[in-house]
Amino acid sequence: MSTIARSPANAPVPGPAPAASGATPTILSLLIPAVGGQGGGVLSEWLVDAALIDGFPVHGTSIPGVAQRTGSTTYYVELYSERGAEEPVFSLYPVPGALDVLLAPEFLEVGRMIELGFVSPSRTTVIASTHRLLSIHEKIATGRAIYPQEGLQRAAETAARRLVAFDALTQAREHGTEANAVLLGAMAGAGVLPISDEAYRKAIERKNVAVASNLAGFELGKRLVLSVAAAGGDSGEAPSLATALARGASPESLPADMRTGIEAMPARVRDIVVRGVHRLVDYQDLAYAREYLAELRAFVPSAAASETQVETLAVVARYLALWMSYEDAVRVADLKTRSSRFARIRESARAGNATVVVTDYLKPDLDEIWGVLPDRLVRPFARWAERRWPHGRPTLGQHVRTTTISGFLRVWLLARLKPLRRISYRAREERTRITRWLTAVRTAMAQDAALGVEVARAGQLVKGYGDVRRRMMGVHEHILAAALRAAAREAGRGAGAPVATALATRLRQLVLAGPDSEVLVAEVATTVLARLESGDAAGALETARAR
Repeated sequence: MSTIARSPANAPVPGPAPAASGATPTILSLLIPAVGGQGGGVLSEWLVDAALIDGFPVHGTSIPGVAQRTGSTTYYVELYSERGAEEPVFSLYPVPGALDVLLAPEFLEVGRMIELGFVSPSRTTVIASTHRLLSIHEKIATGRAIYPQEGLQRAAETAARRLVAFDALTQAREHGTEANAVLLGAMAGAGVLPISDEAYRKAIERKNVAVASNLAGFELGKRLVLSVAAAGGDSGEAPSLATALARGASPESLPADMRTGIEAMPARVRDIVVRGVHRLVDYQDLAYAREYLAELRAFVPSAAASETQVETLAVVARYLALWMSYEDAVRVADLKTRSSRFARIRESARAGNATVVVTDYLKPDLDEIWGVLPDRLVRPFARWAERRWPHGRPTLGQHVRTTTISGFLRVWLLARLKPLRRISYRAREERTRITRWLTAVRTAMAQDAALGVEVARAGQLVKGYGDVRRRMMGVHEHILAAALRAAAREAGRGAGAPVATALATRLRQLVLAGPDSEVLVAEVATTVLARLESGDAAGALETARAR
């Protein structure tokens, strides 16, 4: 823990404090929860320096955490609201429920502080950026584990006395500044501390770090908060994930025959299909996207379709597009050599006209290497290698400097193999697995619409790279086989396939719950099938639904 505790060295600055005039002097507390690289340390130093410049006794501490593994780094500042007063006894740590200001550079930190009890509905003003940096737990989860933005927003609105929230990171990037400077300006605009704007500006100048840019960010943040307050609100709505995905995905840019095919889909799934088509055109070509639409036509329900049938089509449309755009070495090379990537790197590094050096660290395994080669050429060797290395393939580590001519050409030429992808070993393997999955979905739908949805949702498990993808593919195949076997046992009973549906749901949820679930999946499937085959349908259903 580091500590900054200082009193102003000079006489009190003339003039009343903006937020303290006529009020009883008190200690104001402010907490900044941040992770590495968000500028929380600089932000807290600006605050301490600004308070000293304005003549307020102030005290700051910081408690470092290990990124988002064991908790964020917290910066705690206490300020006495009477200029030039004798320094009171400050606290080293924030007290739950006794916080005046929570200044959060990222929105999940607001939820974390609410959970810890620091935010009080009678006292705390929350000033936060609504953008998200995914935590470790969100990134490593097998399924979708991203905390819902709407839930965080509602929690902040309920728990705080006042909420000032907007996407500071996006605003900073659009205006060529930093998010911490924008948040400092937002705090000044909110008027929650008795520090003058001029003191904030002088603190930025004294720090002497990108002064012009940070001053611009400060003015931007202050202007944003004042304009929102004038309009009658504090909370800016963050763009949803769906909005972000839909950018640039318009059917108008597609050929007429593809637009006609999309319009034949139920209205609910058209947006998903449009995104899938654009994704596959970018991944391969128009012909490949037409194959996608052709596969979906087999799942388009009649006009009197049930909601379950439409849901099946929506699920298939989503996961089929993702599966067909699997990331092979050609795709990786294509993405790494796009001009937009180098422009983004230059912009994020603020390099200007300076030389930027980019080194890509690649480690393809044998599957990725022979996956781009013609199927007929490598299939015999691939089969032998699968037997030779069943649980881990040899890798070829390499460092490629893609900002040099030789390094760029090396990766760029690999990306030019895109026209040959359709005859590659990997393409044939993926096509076989996709066909098996779609056939299983159609078979399940013919017996029970609910089972069809669950078998389609098994496509969610097809993800990852290398050993992870091979493991997930094995679990996916196991779930399909178990569900169809259970459905076959239930056929002819006239009551759909409740056991098979419950089993498919349970097995998928077990996989999504965390890694190393293969053993448990096998145990549950074996138990349910054994009971079903022995005639104990009720026991099989109970086991399949157990949690």
